[in-house]
Amino acid sequence: MSDQKIDMFKGVLPGEPLYKIAPTRDENGKSFVDFMLIIPRLKKKPQDYIDRTLTDIQMVLSRYSSDVVFANMDLKINCLWVSHKAKPGLCKELTAAIRQYVPEATLVGDVSR
Repeated sequence: MSDQKIDMFKGVLPGEPLYKIAPTRDENGKSFVDFMLIIPRLKKKPQDYIDRTLTDIQMVLSRYSSDVVFANMDLKINCLWVSHKAKPGLCKELTAAIRQYVPEATLVGDVSR
């Protein structure tokens, strides 16, 4: 499983580049907001830890299902990509919610830690 790309909301083939599958705009042409979280060494953890982490992430994102339009966990590079509707503060809120369950998750480009 650690070599697979896990997509929580869309059917995706392993190895498909995100620029080909992640939506960029809504039906009215408004851009989506994207962020990436790195979860260090996730692929090297025991399978039950990986499964629990993915379940926790999916649970958090499902709470925001009206705003999150795409989520993809690439275990090969320990990277979670999330695309959501543009709403003030939503990126920070989503990141904080994920970090409650996966405290080691680090927002790429985040200097607050």
